[in-house]
Amino acid sequence: MTGGGPPEEGQQQRPDGGSDPPAVCVTGSTGYVGSWLVRTLLRRGYRVHATARDTGKARQVLAAAEGGEDGRRLRVFRADMGEDGSFDAAVTGCVALFHVAASMELHVPPGHDTEEHVRSCVLEPATRGTINVLRSCARAGTVRRVVFTSSVSTLTAADAGGRRKAVVDESCLRALDDVWRTKPVGWIYILSKRLTEEAAFRFARENGLHLVSAILPTVAGPFLTPSVPTSIQLLLSPITGDPKLYSLLASVHARFGCVPLAHVQDVCDAHVLLMEAPRAEAGGRYLCAAGGYQVARIAELLASRYPPFRPGERLSRDFDASSSSEVSSRRLLDLGFRFGCGVEDMVEDSVAQCLAHGFLERPET
Repeated sequence: MTGGGPPEEGQQQRPDGGSDPPAVCVTGSTGYVGSWLVRTLLRRGYRVHATARDTGKARQVLAAAEGGEDGRRLRVFRADMGEDGSFDAAVTGCVALFHVAASMELHVPPGHDTEEHVRSCVLEPATRGTINVLRSCARAGTVRRVVFTSSVSTLTAADAGGRRKAVVDESCLRALDDVWRTKPVGWIYILSKRLTEEAAFRFARENGLHLVSAILPTVAGPFLTPSVPTSIQLLLSPITGDPKLYSLLASVHARFGCVPLAHVQDVCDAHVLLMEAPRAEAGGRYLCAAGGYQVARIAELLASRYPPFRPGERLSRDFDASSSSEVSSRRLLDLGFRFGCGVEDMVEDSVAQCLAHGFLERPET
């Protein structure tokens, strides 16, 4: 039987004695959060079915996640969200699925940003792809919990009168018609996450799947991917000066009066908790942000970890620090979750790996 609650107790816990560990499926395993989630699940004793369009790339990315005995519990499946039934094999026998896969396209080429093009070439394929994954879950008959990865970009800190709210939580959804009308920075990504999440909840209700949503802020920390994740490039944009990402960071800060952040390990631990916790409500949305931080504070920490960076007057002009909303993860905390990393850890880990990667030039000694 499909849905109806968390995986059964005997299957959900890590194995005792000679019993086989439960299997879970992770989509988007070559991405930042997806690859780190695979690593986290393996280290917790789960068998992991990782999906990717390019299995060769997935094996390269996940090689660092396997670690000795863990590697024997990892299987990589080719799957494409654009192909109906493509996830059937990967989901077979799994007690849970983490749907992390999503496009991180924040911009489209000039001339391709018309509403009709965005609907037909971006939003509709993204929604169909999500439903394809969930259909595989329904057909499998063993999937007891689906965790959908959403984004803080789906939230707003403005009330009906345009005033900033004191507290932002899961209930503060951005109105779709407002996004279509104003087309803020990253508007296509915002619409994609909102529409795919709505479609996922609707399909889950109609087909008896227990689906919850993890709402992620800007995620930072170490990474397994060969290229620097977009969210870390966003965090480091005051250093690099990347114009598109800097403008996006300014847009996030203007919306909330701060930048909501979480460490990648906390994000993955929260995903696992939402899969395991019996009290995680079907249809529930759970914001996973360690806090909201002023760019002035982030810049101070960036400068302390990367001395060539000197925050200038531009930051004061571009990031208004006069007021900010509290970014509340109370619902997640009420399930028993505790954040293990602060903003200092996020900045330190991000800068250290970007130096090792070569994305940031090493300071002269």
